[in-house]
Amino acid sequence: MYRWSDLDFEANAKDGHGNDWPLRYRDIAPWYTHVEKFIGVTGVTEGLAQLPDGDFLPPMAMTVVEQHARDKILAAFGGERVMTIGRAAILTKNHNGRLACHYCGPCERGCVTRSYFNSIGSTLPTARHTGKLTLRPHSVVAEVLIDAKSGRARGVRVIDAQTMQEAVFEARVIFLCASAIESVRILLNSTSARFPDGLANGSGTLGRYVMDHHYGSGASGRMPGFTDKRTFGRRPNGIYIARFRNVKTQHPDFLRGYGMQGGSGRSGWGRGSTTPGYGADFKRSLIDDLDGWTLSASGWGETLPHADNRVTLDPAVRDKWGIPAAQIDVRWRDNERAMDNDMMTGVAEMLEAAGCTNVRAHASTNPPGHCIHEMGGARMSRTPNDGVLNAWNQAWDVKNLFVTDGACMASSACQNPSITYMALTARAAAHAVGEMKKGAL
Repeated sequence: MYRWSDLDFEANAKDGHGNDWPLRYRDIAPWYTHVEKFIGVTGVTEGLAQLPDGDFLPPMAMTVVEQHARDKILAAFGGERVMTIGRAAILTKNHNGRLACHYCGPCERGCVTRSYFNSIGSTLPTARHTGKLTLRPHSVVAEVLIDAKSGRARGVRVIDAQTMQEAVFEARVIFLCASAIESVRILLNSTSARFPDGLANGSGTLGRYVMDHHYGSGASGRMPGFTDKRTFGRRPNGIYIARFRNVKTQHPDFLRGYGMQGGSGRSGWGRGSTTPGYGADFKRSLIDDLDGWTLSASGWGETLPHADNRVTLDPAVRDKWGIPAAQIDVRWRDNERAMDNDMMTGVAEMLEAAGCTNVRAHASTNPPGHCIHEMGGARMSRTPNDGVLNAWNQAWDVKNLFVTDGACMASSACQNPSITYMALTARAAAHAVGEMKKGAL
């Protein structure tokens, strides 16, 4: 849950890769706060221009090894490289009717206390309480329908995933938030006499400038000492090292930058899966003979936007519901590869400065799409000729159509993008409501 800064929103304009964002940090900052106050974000205030602070709940605790490494790294690099506890949408105190995390660990299975923010435990119950929610599961959207006379979106054609029956749902305003690739596929499949190459594609940029984070290159090492220290529970986040490349001075080998994620731990717990036993005494026995501490981190890097990193419709393959499949052609370039190499160097330097031994770098072979931070394809722009959406996530060519997922992004930055999607969505929804009240939509 990391805010973007003007270092990110101004990057395209400054180095000439991609088009300039039609907004800046000051435009979205109040909406970051709006989202944080609703979902609950744990974190530490660090005062970094490249990683703006948010409206945080109390932070989760670093391990003794992580705190030691943070202090050593700050001293070794003059405060330029900052290791902080990960910012996460997981509660550290009761918040908005949800309970604080109790560190059981398997967040991905769901959360009975609703401490972990997701739609099931947070947004859908809130929507239901308005009395205005109609939930339509199994509805696969095939296309957005256009009124030929007015040029406005009039609704969506859906296919029931179970019965295969078609239906049309009409609305005054349409929001697409189906994920970057799927929203682009829906738009490309929504053709008409006015938009033969896809809905709202007057610029010809629909499906282009697709990005993902390249990630995984880094290093690990062993931290001597601290063997009398242990952790309690399963903390659901790790550490984060804020971007430090190309913040104040330009690196000679690549543009933009990367952040790092990682953490520390003591190995030995794994033997519990093959050792007979159960109960409290068994758990204590696993603690008694743990191995030493390790510390590791890997980079998450920004990908430059390129027109030929794109999504198109497959001319031959259709999915189960008869909708043309997405054909994805995205690849890493020299800038991403140079950044990956520097990730290994950067982490290794910090681990050595922290006092780690047996430091080993590791390279990543993760392909585009593996990070599942897909962005772009229906980007925001300052003019109708340069993108699909305006500064309000509103289609330039179809005023009552909004796209607020990752497809709208004009660049990828290096931070996890989720809270930026949410802030843009809240901002766009508020704008749409205001326009409807004025009779402009």
